Amino acid sequence: MLAVLLALAVSVYLLLRPDRFTALLQAQARQAGLVINLARPASPTVFPRPALDLRGITLNAEGADNPILLASRGQLVLPWRTLLGGPVAIARMEVDGPRVDLDALQSWLAARPSGSADSVPAIPRIDTGVSIEHGSVVHGDRLLLNNVTLTAGMLAPDRQFPLYMSATTASGAPLQLRLTTTPRMLGNALQLSDIQLRLARNGGTALALHGDAYWRGAANASARLGGKFRRADGGSYDIALTLTPANQTDPLLLHLKLEGPDDHADIRLPPLALVHWWNTLSTTPDTQTASQPGLPPGSGTLQMAKLQIGSLAISGLSVQSDASTPAAASSAAAKPGTDGTAK
Repeated sequence: MLAVLLALAVSVYLLLRPDRFTALLQAQARQAGLVINLARPASPTVFPRPALDLRGITLNAEGADNPILLASRGQLVLPWRTLLGGPVAIARMEVDGPRVDLDALQSWLAARPSGSADSVPAIPRIDTGVSIEHGSVVHGDRLLLNNVTLTAGMLAPDRQFPLYMSATTASGAPLQLRLTTTPRMLGNALQLSDIQLRLARNGGTALALHGDAYWRGAANASARLGGKFRRADGGSYDIALTLTPANQTDPLLLHLKLEGPDDHADIRLPPLALVHWWNTLSTTPDTQTASQPGLPPGSGTLQMAKLQIGSLAISGLSVQSDASTPAAASSAAAKPGTDGTAK
């Protein structure tokens, strides 16, 4: 019996062939203009389930020094059918301590050719889900999210994919995100249909969206989403988001329209700048600072009946910005009135 168990363990170890899967991951990354490095070679685990342990994971854009992703550890649990020569699939993916840099991610997306033949997306199959612990999201040297925990269900074509994430913002406020969508391939495009997304922040700020999105590789992405945005102070807004793909002259752009009883916004901006805009709108008065911008980099118009920034109250705010006019300079031009408010 011991001999049989030993032979089985050796056979599974040989079937795992960590160098084969490491080379496969690196080849798939190269197709997307990315480089994966490990602090040490992947090590196979036979019991209690066939898996590959990855240590010291670094993901960079080709030729870039600033990593998009750093992770202390990862594990890929593999189904038996993959080990026995079947299609490549992952039963479960676990990542511990990942750090994602949105600045490096945006640089990689901007450098990718739109719709190139080698960037056609595919849906990786993950049978039992994804687990991420102790993660963080930064933008350059600025912390955006900490204590990120993410769990997701089965990822497979034409099956509803659920995802839940919790985190804390740089100020320590709790943040929760829930997402469900059904991924499927339509020609050379990955479609995310029936997107249901809810983002909630401590204090009552919440965003609920629904719609569809398409990705054809690199920065060739499009989406139409609509829903409601509710501020902590009770203000409620209709919101519409339209994502247009990058081309030879323009980057990936997000068109945001916000309509409320006394407020209006019509803004076009790079999608990652939406993070800063969200932080500005959803920050509660006791944590706001006067250095926060009223409008993210981009172009468009913003009209607000009243904006409270710490001890400064701005009423009748109207901002118009284009790519050559920083939004922060526009909001700083307000002059104080006789009652102590800015007009």
